[in-house]
Amino acid sequence: MSAAFLPVLPQDDVARAAQLIQQTYAPQTHPSSDDQRRLQQELYDIQRRPEAWGLVLPFLSNPDPNVQFFGAHTLQVKIARDWDSVPEDAAEQLQDMVLQLTGRAVTSGQNKVILRKLFVAITTLAMKLHPRHPSRWPDWLRESVAKLSSMGVSREPMLDFLAIVSEEISSADLLPPTKSQMQTTLNEAAPMVVEAISGCISQPPAHRSASELNSALKCLQAWMQVLPANQITPLIPQLLGLMVPTVESPPDYDEATFVGASDALQEVLSSSALADGMGPKTLTEPLLLWLDRYGGAIVQATVDGGFVDGVSHNLCKLLVALGDHSAMYFATNIAAPARVSHLVQTFLRLLLAYTALPGFYGADEEESEMTLGFWYLFQEALWNSDYGFDVAEDGDAGNEGEERERDMMPVAKAVYTELVSVLRRKVVWPTKATLATWTRDQRDKYQSYRREVGDTLINAYYVLKDDMLAFYVNDVMQRLATQREQDGWEEIEGTLHCVMAVQEAVPVEDSPHLRHLFGPDVLSRLPKAGDERVRRTALHFIGSFASWFTTQPSQVPGSPTASPLMNAITYVVSALPDPTLCLFAANALRDLCDANRTALAPHISAFGELHAGLTGIPDSEKAKVLQSIASVIQALPPAEEIPPVEAIVGPVVAKLFDALQGAAGLPDDARQLAVQQLETLTGVARGLTRVTDSLLALDESPDVQAAMQEMAAAREDPRVLKLREAILEGVRRLVDMWSTDATVSDALSDLFKAITALPSDVTLISLPAPPLLELVCVAAQKQLTAVWLTLTTMLIIQLNPPSLLPATFKQEPTPEAQEVARNVLSVLLQTVLTVFSQDGVMASNPDIVQAFFGCMDSFVHHFLHNFYRLPPDLFNALIQCATSALALQERYSLASTCTFLAAIINRTCITDDLGAGKTAFAQTHGAAIMRAVLFGFAGVAPRSVMQNLIELLSTMITRYPLESKQWITAILFADDFYPCRATTEAKNKFIKTVFGTRSIKRTRDAAQQFTLIARGLEGSNFGYATAT
Repeated sequence: MSAAFLPVLPQDDVARAAQLIQQTYAPQTHPSSDDQRRLQQELYDIQRRPEAWGLVLPFLSNPDPNVQFFGAHTLQVKIARDWDSVPEDAAEQLQDMVLQLTGRAVTSGQNKVILRKLFVAITTLAMKLHPRHPSRWPDWLRESVAKLSSMGVSREPMLDFLAIVSEEISSADLLPPTKSQMQTTLNEAAPMVVEAISGCISQPPAHRSASELNSALKCLQAWMQVLPANQITPLIPQLLGLMVPTVESPPDYDEATFVGASDALQEVLSSSALADGMGPKTLTEPLLLWLDRYGGAIVQATVDGGFVDGVSHNLCKLLVALGDHSAMYFATNIAAPARVSHLVQTFLRLLLAYTALPGFYGADEEESEMTLGFWYLFQEALWNSDYGFDVAEDGDAGNEGEERERDMMPVAKAVYTELVSVLRRKVVWPTKATLATWTRDQRDKYQSYRREVGDTLINAYYVLKDDMLAFYVNDVMQRLATQREQDGWEEIEGTLHCVMAVQEAVPVEDSPHLRHLFGPDVLSRLPKAGDERVRRTALHFIGSFASWFTTQPSQVPGSPTASPLMNAITYVVSALPDPTLCLFAANALRDLCDANRTALAPHISAFGELHAGLTGIPDSEKAKVLQSIASVIQALPPAEEIPPVEAIVGPVVAKLFDALQGAAGLPDDARQLAVQQLETLTGVARGLTRVTDSLLALDESPDVQAAMQEMAAAREDPRVLKLREAILEGVRRLVDMWSTDATVSDALSDLFKAITALPSDVTLISLPAPPLLELVCVAAQKQLTAVWLTLTTMLIIQLNPPSLLPATFKQEPTPEAQEVARNVLSVLLQTVLTVFSQDGVMASNPDIVQAFFGCMDSFVHHFLHNFYRLPPDLFNALIQCATSALALQERYSLASTCTFLAAIINRTCITDDLGAGKTAFAQTHGAAIMRAVLFGFAGVAPRSVMQNLIELLSTMITRYPLESKQWITAILFADDFYPCRATTEAKNKFIKTVFGTRSIKRTRDAAQQFTLIARGLEGSNFGYATAT
């Protein structure tokens, strides 16, 4: 073995390094964590040195396995990371040395962990030598196998080596051409690998070792994505042969062999050339025949024994993998001729048996959840399956296919009927006594499982439709009919959970089954005290079906028979006083009232009584109840809304003033009380807002115009004016006192969003934008945050609301709106630019930067001229600030800056009366912006914002073509251009490409290519992968 190219270290240095390894990793030593980190760092520093190559031979000859491992690890690391230190003429010696060392390590019986490192080293060396032109190790894999074999390496470590070769090449981060060359070597070696695997697994059990078989199966899995279908197919019967019982009666399996073969077959089904439904005759049907013969006995033993052993667990995994692979086959053949349909139905029964395993998921078994995904795939396949009977050439209308589909649906419905029955049982919570023994993790796991079952039930609903609702309704009614006082409610809660889970799939139309559930037969018989879980589920159930009640006739006040809606309202209201259910009841009431405003409006007096009885409900939930009441009030004519709005809002405003007055004594309590009142006002404002699509909110139809006029008249009522003035005064005092508090600012933000509206959606308590903008400016001056800038963006749009009516020219904002916007812009710019002028503020507050330039972008689109009415120094400071922000490293703030600059340039250039502004902008700021963009390409800006910078570059070139060419040329060839790897040729090519085309795509491609060159990423895998 020639290793003359390796440095020779003094024996003392080698001994010192070995001693460090033994101190760090020897089991008899117990260094502290600090000492261990220090020793590891010292080892790492040694390994980084060029002389570390000299550690490989002495370390691999050391008797200590820890030292041997470090020697193998050093060899692999040096080849991977320090390849440039290997002399060009030493590659062949290194190749020979690595193979010799590996062969010796294998034949001397060294640890498999050490062998793995050496196998990785061989593969890494091949990835350095083989892909060259010409290749310096052309037939590396066959040569390696031949060399190792000649040194006496047996089949088991050879299979381990081949497995690692495939794994390393598959996961290597290589450029596509290099990856392709390495993949070709695998393809060429595939027959050799298959022969080695087949030779092992086809041996009689008495003539093979368990470890060798395990290596063969692991190797097969590693090569699965490489092997073509015709090389995999002959292995399938051999794999199935490994899964037969060693003793037929009662069946007894070699668990390790069974699990290994099952894992390999799962890999065939999911990751090979036979994946995605391929090979029905060579893969699916052989597996079904095996399942028909052996699967039932394994499942029965599992059910009888109440325990899922390793064989049964892997059978479940195999069933799931086969289901994922062959769902379309099962759907197509569920009603096929007897033999095939028998096999399909056997598979479905076996899978359903695992879905229905006795006990509770997470506590007694872990397999039932694995099967849930199949029922989604199977339902999709049933809907999309092609039964193979097109219209015949002789005019036959495909009757045979229709008959087969008619035969299929009853079978499919029978399967899904059994499934929904099974899943109903599986989601039932255990008794309180059993639940008390569960850990928190087990409860959370079971809760998550119930949610996943809910998703599966939706797929079952698509097959069964009303039959599924009928099944659950009958189930709950039968259980209620036989319910005894001492019985728990777990079974009924489970059924309600199942119905609730399919709500999103149930059409919003009248349903007799839902009428039963929400009528006196079911809902009225559920408990109204104690039994927290079933009551909580009932509240969720009512809230989830809130929109369904709109299909029911409205109940006339005073009617002796309650409608389903009023039944639901009654049940929900009864739960409000219960502290443990108040939150869920308030949410359900809010959803019901929001969806059924018109139907509930005649009952407004009953909601007045509800409001009067809210004394025992926490303020946090009272806000939702008041929102519910406000939703009902909104359905009244505007004039009739005034008394109830005054009744629910007045006390809230009064409490807000109480909190403000109490701030001196108990500031924390007062602030918390004030926040609660803000949240309540927010809820009321949302409730009073009509339920409309955002487009409908802009509707200018006669009906909407009439409603707007009615609302405008009602808003002028002295009582309403006084109420709005009180709200505004309370908010103003709150801003003066506590706007710097994060909780208060968030609550104010939510209120401002809820209590402002576009003209067609104004409510009695909606506040106009100008006074709120004044408050926002005051708050921003006290403490600049993204909250106030985001609110400014929203309110500026309301100063100049959009119109849905088509118009030739965009409607100009009113003079009053222009004046407000100008004042707000001036105050914000002075405030923000003062803050941003401090060192490091922009870099450390990217959320504020993003919100600020987003706000400026909104001004550009709605009040562009105000920028050019600012004092020139203030406007120039804004653009200079934006230009400097192009050097920030946070993606979203930089993207927001680019958007603002592109918008102001575009809109300035297309606005006829801003010609002077266009020219002045270019003269003052054009070169600086272009310089920032080009510096960004060269390396200043993160690569994630290249698209934003490219769009800004395209805008500059489009709007200032002649000037841009001069700017780019001067900047790129200036002595102070950002230090980068772009050559003169690359710069000239970039300029020529950008100005030789009007194509945005070519400009983008040129900018990306220039970026890669400037950053030294051209030809690298990172550059290749991240270029768009």
